Amino acid sequence: MMLPRRYLPSIPSLMALEAVGRLGTASAAAAELALTQGAISRQLQVLEDQLGVPLLMRERQRLRLTPAAEDYVREVRRALQTLASASLTLRANPTGGSLNLAILPAFGMHWLAPRLAGFAQRHPEVTVNLSTRLRPFDFAGSGFDAAIHYGRQDWPGVDYLKLMDEAILAVGAPGLLSAPLAGAEDILRLPLLQMESRTGDWGRWLAHHGVAGQKPPGMLFDQFATMTQGAVHGLGLALVPTFLIARELAEGRLIPAFGGPIPALGSYYLVWPKDQPPRAPLASFRRWAEAEAQNAALTGPQGAAKHGVS
Repeated sequence: MMLPRRYLPSIPSLMALEAVGRLGTASAAAAELALTQGAISRQLQVLEDQLGVPLLMRERQRLRLTPAAEDYVREVRRALQTLASASLTLRANPTGGSLNLAILPAFGMHWLAPRLAGFAQRHPEVTVNLSTRLRPFDFAGSGFDAAIHYGRQDWPGVDYLKLMDEAILAVGAPGLLSAPLAGAEDILRLPLLQMESRTGDWGRWLAHHGVAGQKPPGMLFDQFATMTQGAVHGLGLALVPTFLIARELAEGRLIPAFGGPIPALGSYYLVWPKDQPPRAPLASFRRWAEAEAQNAALTGPQGAAKHGVS
């Protein structure tokens, strides 16, 4: 609900107050805003009359904000910056809108990025901006419209669209594995690599293959890309989502250590805040992402291969 107009001062008055508070004199504010000193003084008087509180104190030749006005100007400056940013976005994309999407690096590189050209062709009016976030966050004040989430449906206050389930495969370099291991327990004789966010994966992998009660240690990584390169160069065995290593497997730089892929604990989701009205760019992206996810599920590895993933 919009506030009464008496609580919405004009932008020229707010800009005058912000400039005087920052620069300390009406003359300096006038020079910056290309106005006369008298015009600045009139804008400040209008603003004080409208709000019904004094905003400035005079000390010698300078004007100083009252303590309450200092807090007010901080909020005003943030609001003016938001308006300026919105105007720049509109000028950059006058026929559509922007979509600010938080992504996970590996998923963004291997699943999303190869498909984004298709979205751009269907929706040239939408500009997609990508930034990395590794963990759930509060959408309020974040500037993001949506995010890619891995795990379960445990992100508070969001709606979900499942994009993909995940399967993980134990792999190693040919120099480390002359042949697949005879049994799952044989991995315990070799160095292991693991994600710091998934330190229980090797124990679950062993339990899946009938070796219970194990939680082997391993070298920690915070990115799949780095861990995969470590495995390629013979640092150890790694449990990696299959869609991230299609090329390494096809080229023989990694080989399976034992058995086939097993289901991971989590899935990949597109998430967006429940309490915000849907914007057209997000609605277009959701429809497109849902169609892509359904197509990938139906076509399996063949459909993924054309995007360079599996």
